[in-house]
Amino acid sequence: MRVAEYHRQGLQRRVDAAPEGWQPLGQAREGGHWVAFYAQVQDGRLARVVHTGSKRCRKLLALADVAAQRLEGQPYPGYTLDPAALLAFFAEEKDRAKMQARAALVLRALGLVE
Repeated sequence: MRVAEYHRQGLQRRVDAAPEGWQPLGQAREGGHWVAFYAQVQDGRLARVVHTGSKRCRKLLALADVAAQRLEGQPYPGYTLDPAALLAFFAEEKDRAKMQARAALVLRALGLVE
């Protein structure tokens, strides 16, 4: 899928501000780009995950949205996210280097890489 096509379908897990009472999963910043994740935790699992951040990069927004979707239902703490599978979702995207950089930012925000 291409990022533009994903945006046409609509971002499903993006919020404008941190939801009150939700568990922060983490945030990361790189230059003018930043992303933060929040979750509702029920019975030791991530019941609902949302993200917020800068609106400058459509690639970052799309990757964060897919990451939030894939985290739902996973244990908390102890959630994981496969960066290769995340990038594979947008396999049709041409600028692979930028996609990898934005995926790394998402993983840093979630505390899955340093």
